[in-house]
Amino acid sequence: MAQVEKRGGLLRKSSAYKKPLKEKVVLMYDEIFMTEDPSKCSPRFWEELFLMKVNLEYLEGKLESLDGEELMKIKDNINCLFQHCIQALGEEHPIRVVNALQTLCALIRGVHQKNKSTSGFDIINMLMGFDKAELCMKNLMESLDSLLCAEGSESLKSLCLKLLLCLVTVTDNISQNTILEYVMINSIFEAILQILSHPPSRREHGYDAVVLLALLVNYRKYESVNPYIVKLSIVDDEATLNGMGLVIAQALSEYNRQYKDKEEEHQGGFFSALTNMVGSMFIADAHEKISVQTNEAILLALYEAVHLNRNFITVLAQSHPEMGLVTTPVGPAPATPATPLGTTPPSSDDEHRLHSGKLCLIILTCIAEDQYANAFLHDDNMNFRVNLHRMPMRHRKKAADKNLPCRPLVCAVLDLMVEFIVTHMMKEFPMDLYVRCIQVVHKLLCYQKKCRVRLHYTWRELWSALINLLKFLMSNETVLLAKHNIFTLALMIVNLFNMFITYGDTFLPTPSSYDELYYEIIRMHQSFDNLYSMVLRLSTNAGQWKEAASKVTHALVNIRAIINHFNPKIESYAAVNHISQLSEEQVRSISTNVRRNLAFHTLSQEVLLKEFSTIS
Repeated sequence: MAQVEKRGGLLRKSSAYKKPLKEKVVLMYDEIFMTEDPSKCSPRFWEELFLMKVNLEYLEGKLESLDGEELMKIKDNINCLFQHCIQALGEEHPIRVVNALQTLCALIRGVHQKNKSTSGFDIINMLMGFDKAELCMKNLMESLDSLLCAEGSESLKSLCLKLLLCLVTVTDNISQNTILEYVMINSIFEAILQILSHPPSRREHGYDAVVLLALLVNYRKYESVNPYIVKLSIVDDEATLNGMGLVIAQALSEYNRQYKDKEEEHQGGFFSALTNMVGSMFIADAHEKISVQTNEAILLALYEAVHLNRNFITVLAQSHPEMGLVTTPVGPAPATPATPLGTTPPSSDDEHRLHSGKLCLIILTCIAEDQYANAFLHDDNMNFRVNLHRMPMRHRKKAADKNLPCRPLVCAVLDLMVEFIVTHMMKEFPMDLYVRCIQVVHKLLCYQKKCRVRLHYTWRELWSALINLLKFLMSNETVLLAKHNIFTLALMIVNLFNMFITYGDTFLPTPSSYDELYYEIIRMHQSFDNLYSMVLRLSTNAGQWKEAASKVTHALVNIRAIINHFNPKIESYAAVNHISQLSEEQVRSISTNVRRNLAFHTLSQEVLLKEFSTIS
């Protein structure tokens, strides 16, 4: 007896002289693609259709093969199929529900795909008809909401989420997806939260639920009132927020696990998972390719949670494996898609890294701006070991220190910013990322100054990195000025030094830290002198950079005062003692002595008052 093969919806006997036979479901699809109503000749047509196993490939292929005019001719049948799919979602028989959900996915994808090349019809009209669209979408969203909230099949819930993700992501620009207006009106927000707050559902569907929520939040977020934004901003249920945090933490940890398999590096917790992701995606050499693709959908979810909901900050302080919150799923964890749902693959790997890096730095900025998050980051009683990815460079060996110190998490964030500064001085200079990086450092310093937090950190590494960045900007002035206003970044760097000089006594850990600061400024005085010469030259010309350069000139007053005050004394000491080059200890000793011997007492109060009284 000849064997039967199945190919593309055809049943084919192995003997060469027999004609191929089509599956019944394919024959029924072909009837739908005729202009006549298929239920006229077969009253039970729709009832039987949803008992048949869906052939997604054939259905989508059929839609794709038609041009816009041909598709409009069968619009009534497409509308009818869409409506019967929605009706089938209310059936008790799960097979009908499953087939209806899959058919809806194929219809939505197929019609939207056709609209990319043919703009002669409206998507909503093609799928549902304008006159019935509001009622259709209301019924669809209510059915999906009921299925997601019911205690039924997890497979059905998974299909519901896949359909919703399909609906949300069919257009490259989510805000151009007009069908989502109905998803805004008929909210499924509570159903998503229920999934995240219920451990079994979260383990099965948490990833899809978090990504779906992140995408819905971004629908016309700056153009109109988005109910998902409003609702997410006021969520205060601890179980829900922790559930969301767990899903994000596990996705980031999975990224680190994959990277560890490639690089044999150890991963950390929630914050360290994020910072390790940032560190490993920042690769300065354009020829080197990242080995594990970052998950921008999860980064987007983390950003929206941190940005919109202040209560979520508390989750960042709790969702760390060492605190016992992240648990291993009972069942197999859902695989993270190679290209996350809702994201368009960038045109190049470098562009992908830039997008991911920007998103991570924005997230860190949100964290650095939050008072509660800062309190946690700087808490001396909350210490963690965070192993950051450090890119191999010619002038340094790859760090493989297994005995990492336990420190407040802010140290890891600062280490990450220093690492970024050091490793991205390249021809394709990521100016926007550098600005955001310096902003993160500035916000952390502002908190330390305000709250008088004396962080025991190796500040010298930061100062050295900032000075080297200034040297890079100066040595590449011509090339960089053709694309960027480098004076904005230079001013931010100089102002960071001014902050250390002026307010360092409120947050530097010891008096010797000041000596180290002064030593680093004096040691690298040539770099600051060169910067002053450059900005002075441009500020005295009538070019486009005059105003920007002038700001840097004024900002350099403190640094130049230190250099001009100490350099002559250091040179004098070296000449007297016949030393060609002073050690760090000698320079610091001079700096300390000068500071201690400043003769404020020689000017009495009476003399000062008398002098000031004569000033007009």
